[in-house]
Amino acid sequence: MGDGRRRVRGGRAVYGAAIGILMLEARFPRIPGDMGNALTWPFPVHYRVVKGASPERVVRERARGLLEAFVEAGRELVALGCDGITTNCGFLAVFQRELASALGVPVAASSLLQAAAIQALLPPGRRVGILTVSAADLTAEHLRAAGVPEGTPVVGTEGGREFTRVILGDRDELDPEAAEADLLAAAERLVTAHPEVGAILLECTNMCPYARAIAEHTGLPVFDMVGFVRWFQEGLRPRRFASPFETDGRARRA
Repeated sequence: MGDGRRRVRGGRAVYGAAIGILMLEARFPRIPGDMGNALTWPFPVHYRVVKGASPERVVRERARGLLEAFVEAGRELVALGCDGITTNCGFLAVFQRELASALGVPVAASSLLQAAAIQALLPPGRRVGILTVSAADLTAEHLRAAGVPEGTPVVGTEGGREFTRVILGDRDELDPEAAEADLLAAAERLVTAHPEVGAILLECTNMCPYARAIAEHTGLPVFDMVGFVRWFQEGLRPRRFASPFETDGRARRA
């Protein structure tokens, strides 16, 4: 070992992807910008579909009886080589503590985990507001588990004609323009009813493709799960910058 050559260490079956994503078992379209579309990511990720975790069961039934299935799938991702685990449904905030405890690596179970940090960014008198796929099903239990500040306003898209119907109904066809219209209408209701809202947080990971449109429509910053996972990735795999003592790969003389 004294020949001066560098060695690399193994121990995993797959390399190069730090993030593992636990996916619901669903068939609705996943357009670019959706967590379930691999083209969304500027870095490689691993996926595991959790059997039986339908949108209806996770959102409407609070994922009852599914914790062990998520833990098992998460452990498979960790064993594969993932250094951090996330999910593709904000309602899985209810499993944040259990998943982090069981998996032994950092876990970002929900976009809602960003709420307190976003609130801290805002000037006095302003607060974060949440858009969700179903306001009726996003309970105080979900919000507490994610550390969402008490009194945070929440508005859902269930009043629209496309987005909630397709996502929670797990339909295999989506009209993206109609879905966007639902989100813009919900955002309008949020800021009209709560003019103090200074930033919008998207609970649902399937809303990410529409974040830019919402920001342009409301004039407010919009935070989503894709941005959160990119931040997460930066912590797991910090960017390596060129040494100030090197130019074009050659050592600079003092």
